[in-house]
Amino acid sequence: MNLNLVATCMFGLERLVGQEIDALGGRRTETMDGRVYFEGDERMLVRANLRLRCAERVLILLGRFPATSFEELFEGTKALPWEQWIGKEDAFPVIGHAVKSRLFSIPDCQKIIKKAIVNRLSSKYGLTWFPETGAVYRVEFFLFKDVAALMIDSSGTALHKRGYRPEAGAAPLRETLAAGLVLSSHPREDTLIWDPMCGSGTIAVEAAMIHRNLAPGLSRGFAAEAFPAIPATAWKEEREAAKNEVKPESGVTVWASDIDPKVLAVAKENATRAGVKAQIKLFTADARTIQKPDCRGTIICNPPYGERLMTPAEAEALYREIGKNFARFDPWQIYIITSHPQFEKLYGRRADKILRQYNGMIPCFLYEFFKPKG
Repeated sequence: MNLNLVATCMFGLERLVGQEIDALGGRRTETMDGRVYFEGDERMLVRANLRLRCAERVLILLGRFPATSFEELFEGTKALPWEQWIGKEDAFPVIGHAVKSRLFSIPDCQKIIKKAIVNRLSSKYGLTWFPETGAVYRVEFFLFKDVAALMIDSSGTALHKRGYRPEAGAAPLRETLAAGLVLSSHPREDTLIWDPMCGSGTIAVEAAMIHRNLAPGLSRGFAAEAFPAIPATAWKEEREAAKNEVKPESGVTVWASDIDPKVLAVAKENATRAGVKAQIKLFTADARTIQKPDCRGTIICNPPYGERLMTPAEAEALYREIGKNFARFDPWQIYIITSHPQFEKLYGRRADKILRQYNGMIPCFLYEFFKPKG
C-alpha cells in the first residue's frame, strides 16, 4: 500500500528530518516550514515512527485541495476516502490550524471537516450516528495559502516523548531538538561529546542513543498500532529489526556535567531509563572552569537564556566566562544554542555558522564553532 506521509517538526529541523527520511528509504516530495512530505508503504510509516529522531509526528496525508470557502472545504473533505481508515465505531476528533488563508476560524473549520467526514462515512456505512468508542484516528487539517491538507495522525503522543524523561528540570530542551543538535555536530565514534551544562541530560542521552543506534521509539507505543490497515506484523518485525541494529555497549562516549548535583541525579535516572547509562559519564563541574581532556571532542550545550534559571545579567556574565574558558578547548568543535541576540559579542568569538532553531516556542540560534581559531 503506497502512502503519502508528512513528518512534522520544529522550525529549523526540516533538513535533518529530510535526511533521516532518505536514510530510512522514504521518497521526499516536498519540504516546507515545519513539515516534510514523503512517500512510502505501511512499513515506511512504522519505520518513521520508530526511528525518526527529529520529527514530532508522522501523519497520513489523505489529500490536498483548494479551500477558499467553507463549501470548498466541505466538498473537498467529503471527497476523500475516509472509510479506508475509519471504521463504524472509531473516533475521529478534528484539530488543525490555518496560515495565510481566508478560512482562519479554527472552530468553524473543525465543525465543517467533522460534518463532511460524517457525511462521507454515513453514505458508506448506512449509519446516521457514530459511537466513536473504537480506535482513535485524530484528523489534522493544515490550511496554508488557501490550500487544505487533510491528514490522520499515526503517532498519537508526540514523537519527542521517548518515554525516558518523566522529569525534565526547570528549562527543558525538547528531545527532538537535542537530537538535532547532536546530528548537526556530525558525531563520530572517536570523538567525545560533552555537555557541560547538561541539566536533566537530554543532549547527553540523545547523543548516546545516536552512538548506539538506539531507535528513539523502541520503548513507546503509537496510535497506528490500533489501525487495522497497518499489519501488526509490520510493527513486530520493524521493532525486531531496530533492536537487532542497536550497537553493543562500548564504554563511555559522552560526558555530562552540571554545577547542580540535584539535576545530575535526574539526568542519571533519565539515562538509566533510556538504556544508555553505561555510555555517559555524569559528574559535578562548573562550565566556567572545566578543563580540556586529552582527546578529540565536541562541546554541545544549551546554557540558560536568562528567562527561567537566571536573570538576563547573570546569563550574559555566564556567556562571557564560558567564552573565555571554551577558547582553551581549541581545536574542539563547539555548538551552543541560545535565544540571546548578542551571544557572539558576549562570547567573544564570531560563529562559523549560525542556524535558526526553536526550543518549543522560543526562537533560538545554534552557534557553530568548528574552525580552529587563527
